[in-house]
Amino acid sequence: MSNRELTLAELEFAVVDVETTGWTPDEARITEIGAVRVRAGLMIEEFTTLVNPGTPVPQTIEDLTGITSQMVADAPSAAIVLPSLLRFVSGCVLTAHNAPFDLGFLIAACGDCGLAWPDFPVFDTVPVARQVLDAEEVPDCKLGTLAAFFGTPTPPCHRALADARATASVLASLIVRLADRGVHTLDQLNAWLDIA
Repeated sequence: MSNRELTLAELEFAVVDVETTGWTPDEARITEIGAVRVRAGLMIEEFTTLVNPGTPVPQTIEDLTGITSQMVADAPSAAIVLPSLLRFVSGCVLTAHNAPFDLGFLIAACGDCGLAWPDFPVFDTVPVARQVLDAEEVPDCKLGTLAAFFGTPTPPCHRALADARATASVLASLIVRLADRGVHTLDQLNAWLDIA
């Protein structure tokens, strides 16, 4: 069966998170990648690595993430890391909290390394959360807010693997909420988001 035919509960998701030296791929680079493969709400495999961005980590980013220039100095480059990540997420629905940010950096890094970016189906937890949660339940859809609301076992902390784990837990809760609304497949989800 293809990803389009499976229910969201049956799909395998690869939840990814990146930490970076800044806010846009035009001016910043990846410092850390974390990913978790999830099937039927269970985390089945993890991928994590620091990445040498080839540039110093700004102090404001060090303060936010705890990732220092010294920590990434001996880390592998994106060109070394990305083929392994692409193998890890192959065949999955790529998932992220605010996917345009994480995917923007990953796609740019692949382009810089001459790697083709596969045509993954994407599940972004932010727009889904905005549609299935009421303002009375949560004041915003930040990852920390959603993790606290759903009681995720791993709280987000601006480190890639912890944030990917938290997003994976949020994803599981969102899939339950979607099922309650009659949304069971990726096609149904995309159609539902288009009209919501």
